[in-house]
Amino acid sequence: MILTTADKTHEIQRMKEIIQELLGYLGEDPAREGLLKTPKRVALSLKYLTQGYRQDIKKILNHAIFEEAYDEMVIVKDIEIFSLCERHLLPIYGKAHVAYIPDGKIIGLSKIPRIVDFFAKRLQVQERLTGQIADCLMEHLKPRGVGVVIEALHLCMAMRGVQKRTSMTLTSAMLGSFRSQARVRNEFLCLIGRKAG
Repeated sequence: MILTTADKTHEIQRMKEIIQELLGYLGEDPAREGLLKTPKRVALSLKYLTQGYRQDIKKILNHAIFEEAYDEMVIVKDIEIFSLCERHLLPIYGKAHVAYIPDGKIIGLSKIPRIVDFFAKRLQVQERLTGQIADCLMEHLKPRGVGVVIEALHLCMAMRGVQKRTSMTLTSAMLGSFRSQARVRNEFLCLIGRKAG
């Protein structure tokens, strides 16, 4: 669905009203000087942090898949990730390591972090995010295999509940040769600084 400028303005206005009401429920005075612009700031921030819902993966890839005979592993590691936990709307942040083995086609390197952002900028769980990145590369690039590892800190676990401030969550998705060949999987894990099991 494509929103007009008027629709977008109405959406932001409605979000501001909801956030202003929420501030009251939290025990704050939404009319207090320091909070006067907070509803708009939060609305714009949430729109930015969830922009993945309003983007098109084909436009992100933008004809950046090329014929190339290269057939060794390609890795983009330490890609910063920022997302929002879908259960508490608190930040998830960390790093993604993404690898693939081409099968006659390669992708522009800058497109890999863009794919990561496309899926991270929405309400997420880390497990789904990891799989979505891997599935997207398999679908659009059709490589011999894809490996994705994400290591992230969840503020919903650090700030509330169990309050474990240094616990990192690691997830992986191994497709194609990364799943079927231990040698490939182990090489990937070694190159990103993780010991193979």
